[in-house]
This record gives sequence, structure tokens and C-alpha cells, in this order.
Amino acid sequence: MAAFLTPEQVEQIVAKGLPREELSGKKILLIVPDATRSCPLGDVFKELHRQLSGSVKALDVMIALGTHPPMSEEAICERLEITREERAGHYASVRFLNHEWDNPAALRRIGTLSPRETDELSGGLFSMEVPVDINARLFDYDEVVIIGPVFPHEVVGFSGGNKYLFPGVAGPEILNFFHWLGAVVTNPMIIGHKWTPVRKVVDRAAALLSIPKRCLCMVVEKGGLAGLFAGTPEIAWDEASELSRRLHITYKPKPFHTILSCAPAMYDELWVGGKCMYKLEPVLADGGELIIYAPHIHEISVVHGKLIEELGYHCRDYFLGQWDRFKHYPWGIIAHSTHVRGIGTYENGVEKCRARVTLATGIPKEICEKINMGYRDPASINPADYADREEEGILHVPKAGEMLYQLENPAAWAAGVPA
Repeated sequence: MAAFLTPEQVEQIVAKGLPREELSGKKILLIVPDATRSCPLGDVFKELHRQLSGSVKALDVMIALGTHPPMSEEAICERLEITREERAGHYASVRFLNHEWDNPAALRRIGTLSPRETDELSGGLFSMEVPVDINARLFDYDEVVIIGPVFPHEVVGFSGGNKYLFPGVAGPEILNFFHWLGAVVTNPMIIGHKWTPVRKVVDRAAALLSIPKRCLCMVVEKGGLAGLFAGTPEIAWDEASELSRRLHITYKPKPFHTILSCAPAMYDELWVGGKCMYKLEPVLADGGELIIYAPHIHEISVVHGKLIEELGYHCRDYFLGQWDRFKHYPWGIIAHSTHVRGIGTYENGVEKCRARVTLATGIPKEICEKINMGYRDPASINPADYADREEEGILHVPKAGEMLYQLENPAAWAAGVPA
């Protein structure tokens, strides 16, 4: 376990990374995560506000929603760990902004990735033109400061850095492109790797943004701040992801035939609760079962639920094998489908997924069957029954979704070493 940073250390890092004298008189926009990422954001926000509020012209906050639902004023206060009274008083001048990914009027085009660029960045998997749009309100500010945690991530490899711009405050075309790129490469080949094709796309898109950018990357362990890295989004992320690699990956000697993956309350729909599969797929045995245990989840997705019900959850090859049928759906939604369902094949019209994924949630049985997922009544599960049984091939993860689980020697198991 890493030692947590002291308030004095946080003060010093913020002061060095965001010098008051360099930012004096400027309008600053802070881009921060929504409630689906755990981190002591309030500590960093309050320290930054304490150091800069008297000298900058503006210090506002935009929530990097990606395609998540907007947050209320009350929810943003909770995210920033400030009270209503503090909001009305000490932080009254701070504007709260939600990103609007699906509102063309709220976006501005900053460039385009050419077919040559996408071919280069994707390693030859794609060759297409991709427009790059970003929230137009960024251009009301002199500098952008990204603040957020770094964890292993299924789409990009490790979250953080420029990912808070793309997809955090980006338009749908670039978002859909690189989410599907990550899905085509596949979650096990992306997650926990730093220099992925998707990271290259994200950094290339961010280079098109002319506004000066700074970044404070947090590395969190057990709710505490194990690391805080300041610099450009690229440099801060590079350093933070090295610490995340050491702290956020748990290695196991062999795969498990049963995994009970318990979703924390911050995952309030399957769209984000799917992380309970992403982070554990590498240690799920062929033919095994992963159970997403989340009695509090009653929605597939507030924003994307209808389309996901149409598509269902399927492996990558199911979509690639029928691409003309599915290519008109938003690629980010297709990517989500494959990430939750996991690796599989599609041959001669038959889909064969490597393992089973079962929902023990508030989503009804008939919906689970419709979307090609297994169903268990959450009331029939006592998580304690799954604890301390790793020698039997059963893994219980009480708070899933952020820690990545990988095999010590995945190549051996891929070659057919018995469990």
C-alpha cells in the first residue's frame, strides 16, 4: 500500500504545476470527472481554488461527462465535496457546466483526422476521415486544467490525461471511432497497457486543441491520494499511469470458473456497471461465469438503453461478421456491448462467447434474456458465500470496476495449461 500524500504535499504540487503568477488575470476552466470515478476530487479542487481564486479572472468547472447523463447542481457540489452553504458563499463565483455531447450547437470542430492518420494511429485497422469536435465553451477560457484519476481502462489502456477531453468533452464522431477501435483490438489486449492505438488517437486529437492545457493526474488507493502529478496532460498522465500500473493491477496465478463482481453504488446503470466485467475478464476461465452483482442497478442506460435493447450484448466477432447490418448504429454503443459480453467467435451464423455473463441486478429477467445476458435474482445471492474460496476457483470482488485483475502468466493459459 502506498503512503498517502499530506495536505502540505498537495499544496506544493498544485503550486508548482499551476503557478499563481503565470495564471493571474486569466480565465481558467477546470475539467473534472463525474460521479462514476472515485477520487478525492474535493481536496484538490479546494486547494487549487484557495491558491488561485484571488488572482484569476474566472475559475469554472466543466463535468467531463462523455455520453453520461448531466449532473445536477447538488450532485456537482457533492462531487466537489462542498456544502450548499459553501456553494452559496465561498464558491459562489464558480460556474458549473455540464458537457453536451449530443448538442451540435454546443460543439466546435477543431480539425479532422485524415484516412492516412487513422491508418497510422490504428496500426492499419481503420483508414477513414474522423471529424474532431469539442465543447465550444472551452474557447471562452485562456487555459484548461484537467483534474482526474488514472486507472486501468478498457478502451484506452489507462484513463486520465487527454481522455478527459476525448471523450470527456468531445463530440460523437471521434468518441464513436476510438471506442470501436478499442473494441476491435479487444479489452484484454487494451486494458492495463499504456501506449495503445486509442491513446495515440486521443493524444493526436488533443493536439488539435489550441488552448493551453495543464493537468493534475490523481492516483487513488483505497480512497486516499497515493500520487498527484502535475504537468501537460501527456507528461502528468505518463507519470501517473506508471504508479497506477503498480497499484491498480492484481495478479492471480490461474483463472477462476466463477467470479462474483460486486458493483459499488457509484455505478448506477449497466452502462458504467459493465466495468465489473471489463476489469475481471482477463482472469475469467473459458466456460466460466462472471456475475455482476448490483441489486441497486435497474437501468441498462438512461441515455443509450433503447439502442442497447435493440442490439443486445454480443462479442466483437458477432458484429464484425454482420457489419453491414450493424455499422449504422453508434459505434460507441457497439463497443460497450462487446466489452460487457467479452471475447467470442461468430462462425456460420453461430455466436460462441468464451464465458457467461450473468446479471444479478434490478434489471428484470425478461430484459436480461432479450439482451443476451444471463439472469440471477440478486436476493438469491449472499456475497459472503463467495468469499475466501479462491482455491476452489471462485473469486469474490467486493468493490469491482477500478482494480484490474490479470493472470501472472496469461500465455501459459492461452496455450491450454489446465486449471
